Amino acid sequence: MITFSERRDIAIEQILPIYESNLWSSAKNPRVLHQALLKSHALVSAWDGEILIGIGNAISDGFLVVYYPHLLVSPDYQGQGIGKRIMEILKKRYEGMHMHMLVADSEAIAFYEKCGFTRAGKTEPMWMYAGDDH
Repeated sequence: MITFSERRDIAIEQILPIYESNLWSSAKNPRVLHQALLKSHALVSAWDGEILIGIGNAISDGFLVVYYPHLLVSPDYQGQGIGKRIMEILKKRYEGMHMHMLVADSEAIAFYEKCGFTRAGKTEPMWMYAGDDH
């Protein structure tokens, strides 16, 4: 049975397999990744027993804007609604906020559209990025 939690006592050894199997470059800096997730405004995880199978976080000012930087599900569990449920939990927590933001590419765009997100008008995503996975 899959369970969802907002606990923060998650070891980096539990987190890294999800990032590595999804080829996210942040896995190359585990200490920083771990601190970033633990210090997020919100952190939601999905578990199959004691195995971490999904994780998502939010960064927010707590009043007006929320940004969702990470949402990952282990490849063996993708397509089962786990990512959608993590996003539902996060969106519920920030319900009523003026702006919910994220950056999506490739197949993630269709996923986020199913979660209720739309393209942000004529805006263009911009960043200074140290990764190599996009």
